[in-house]
Amino acid sequence: MGAKRNAILGIITIAAFVGCGLLASAEAQDADTLPEAFIDYDGFVGLSGELAAYRQTRLVDLETFNAMKAEPGTILLDTRSSEAFHMGHIEGAVNLNFSDFADDKLAKVLGDKDTRILIYCNNNFTDNVAPVMVKRIQLALNVPTFINLYGYGYENIYELKDAHSIRDADIHWVSHWPEMAASATVQEN
Repeated sequence: MGAKRNAILGIITIAAFVGCGLLASAEAQDADTLPEAFIDYDGFVGLSGELAAYRQTRLVDLETFNAMKAEPGTILLDTRSSEAFHMGHIEGAVNLNFSDFADDKLAKVLGDKDTRILIYCNNNFTDNVAPVMVKRIQLALNVPTFINLYGYGYENIYELKDAHSIRDADIHWVSHWPEMAASATVQEN
């Protein structure tokens, strides 16, 4: 009886080792066949190149920006963080954090793809204080915002061209931030 039991335990042990080996082999095959991440760097670079000249035609000065902003059906989009937006933004802006861009969220905020969209970012301001700390010029948020909006099918985009102080009355800066709200030319929201 002891020999029979040892033989059965031996067979079970061998079967367990074989099973573990087959499982490990299957997992290794799955790892080898995993799809690549859903990232198309070359496509992004290509779209960026295609849009370079078009974007230049969509840069507008502050006077034009404000005139467009006042027209019905225009959306002023602020893609900075929610925290930065709540610390201060151009009056009338809506916030959709750039990292939240997706078809459904863009459609909810922007509606029709023919809607005129105005954009700005930290680098449109000379103050270099929170919430508009200047970023590296080559990494300014306006550029990927413009490219991504276009890539999602929103082609009626205009971008504030120049840099101004948030204290410039023509900027129409609103703030919930006490230090900024105290300034005479910054409107409290």
